[in-house]
Amino acid sequence: MWLLQLVLKAAIFFTLFAFALNNQHDAVVHFFFGTTWNAPLVLVLLTVFVMGVAVGVMGMVPRWWKHRRLAHMATPASSLSATTATTSADPTHGI
Repeated sequence: MWLLQLVLKAAIFFTLFAFALNNQHDAVVHFFFGTTWNAPLVLVLLTVFVMGVAVGVMGMVPRWWKHRRLAHMATPASSLSATTATTSADPTHGI
């Protein structure tokens, strides 16, 4: 199984490496007010991908915090202690 994972990772790496080598031509990105940015196409694509991931993560952070807070509030105080023994009378899901 580890050999299959290694081969898959190598195939993905070499595919992306070949893509980067084939897209070294300059691309011009036009911003507002006549500002332009000249960079290799692969760098432009990488930058846009990273910015998209950052926006997605920032959009999910409030939900993650909310769910983490709700999960912390739903956890009974007795289950936080390692020395407390659980019994069958304790509700399993806090209901």
